[in-house]
Amino acid sequence: MRTIIQALGVLVASLVATSALAQTAPLKPTEGDYTIRDFKFHDGESLPELKLHYRTLGTAKRDAAGHVINAVLILHGTGGTGAQFLRPQFADVLFKPGGLLDPAKYYIILPDGIGHGASSKPSDGLRAKFPKYDYDDMVAAQHALVKDGLKVDHLRLILGTSMGCMHIFVWGETYVDYADALMPLACQTVPLAGRNRMWRHMIIEAIKADPSWMGGDYKTQPMAGLRTAEDLLIVAGTSPLPLQRDHPTRDSADAITDETFNKAVGNLDANDLIYQVDASRTYDPHPNLERITVPVMWINSGDDFINPPELGIAEREVGRMPKATFVLIPAGLDTHGHGTHTWAALWQDRLAALLQASAR
Repeated sequence: MRTIIQALGVLVASLVATSALAQTAPLKPTEGDYTIRDFKFHDGESLPELKLHYRTLGTAKRDAAGHVINAVLILHGTGGTGAQFLRPQFADVLFKPGGLLDPAKYYIILPDGIGHGASSKPSDGLRAKFPKYDYDDMVAAQHALVKDGLKVDHLRLILGTSMGCMHIFVWGETYVDYADALMPLACQTVPLAGRNRMWRHMIIEAIKADPSWMGGDYKTQPMAGLRTAEDLLIVAGTSPLPLQRDHPTRDSADAITDETFNKAVGNLDANDLIYQVDASRTYDPHPNLERITVPVMWINSGDDFINPPELGIAEREVGRMPKATFVLIPAGLDTHGHGTHTWAALWQDRLAALLQASAR
């Protein structure tokens, strides 16, 4: 009996260890590229080939009629890529076994938008001659990837952060009912004006004012302009409460500023960055919000520099969508400013409610 008990103990310990490894093992997405031939941009420009890079987790499942029933599209923010959602603050909360977006249950699609990551972008060679894409173009390309490239004719959910949040409202109005539910995080539904446009304009002009800019045909990156641009991005993306707690002295604040810049600068290209922050210039879903009739869970945070809550825009606009809910996460020591959108532990309960409300 003692031998049997000992053997059972070993077996249980092995199962526990295996389960722990399954919880912590790094996700290994499938990566690929989809090329759209003769892609037409909304301003009349075109490219003979437009490449969209993507990552997927899980497997598409179809109903008896052949329609995909478990696909989730997740859209990144300005300057990001689909890979950002593999970071622990997002993936370890949502993609873990038994998580709300467990890849064993869902087919997760993580594209790099036009101008970002490994998708077609100015720094591939065209530089400032690359077509001046906007959010409508980016969403059209995402739709082509999903529908034609991955053969997904319906989405269970679209979740997006920052720029991806704005893309959701474009998706919802352009491809009505393509998704069962929408979860936009950290954005507004009006044109980018006021302070939100001002800091973007500052980034663009700082780069162009650098003597090394040379109209976009620079020999080396215009580092003076990029320094100003990245500093603005740092300010826009952070939260005052945790920064004051974590960096209460001048030296500490200076050190984290330099450390953050030094980490980011190696991945910056001036043309790419200008295109990325200017792609929002035509964004305006405001006139057609009533087209969005599926359940929407719209979340902003109280310490968001880019979408300050005192504007009251979301509270005013949310009622125009019949099944939309707006939630403002209060600022606190555990929030992350604009970046709160990627810390899933702060809003996963709202995602659970959305999935339940939109279940068929």
